[in-house]
Amino acid sequence: MASATATTISDGKSLGIASPEDDLNQEIIKLLQEDGRMPYKDVARALDVSEGTIRNRVQSMKQSGLLKIVALADPMVIRYKADAMIGIKIASPSTPRKVAERLAEFPEVVYVIWVSGRFDLLIEVVCETTEAFQYFLETQCFKSEDIDQIEVMSGIEMFKNQFLLKRQNNG
Repeated sequence: MASATATTISDGKSLGIASPEDDLNQEIIKLLQEDGRMPYKDVARALDVSEGTIRNRVQSMKQSGLLKIVALADPMVIRYKADAMIGIKIASPSTPRKVAERLAEFPEVVYVIWVSGRFDLLIEVVCETTEAFQYFLETQCFKSEDIDQIEVMSGIEMFKNQFLLKRQNNG
């Protein structure tokens, strides 16, 4: 059984048993990524620990913000009429944070990340119709003084849609 380690995050709080570097937590996360509804008793059996240990670890990781169990819908399977990633260059004097906060308010925007490289932000927009997508582009991107340029990138085929907790190599 892996032992818990205390890790401090940027605001100085200790993560305790919610540490992302903890081997048991990583194994729990891997199993829940495969099936987020897997019963704690099945997780416990697979990892050879008690069900209470799993319950405590999952609750601690959820409370610390390390773990969030959600349903992910693959837009390629659902076949929305309009689903695209949009690369955004911010217009001066605005900032990526301000534009990200503004765009994150829209339900069509399902993903927002501040990136380095030729774009400042990368967002994913999912709409029920091409008309709704066009309206979003016209009103929130093309007519916005805080956006200088955009590049719309439509998905053709999804090969993988999963965030994995990667182990840090400390040696």
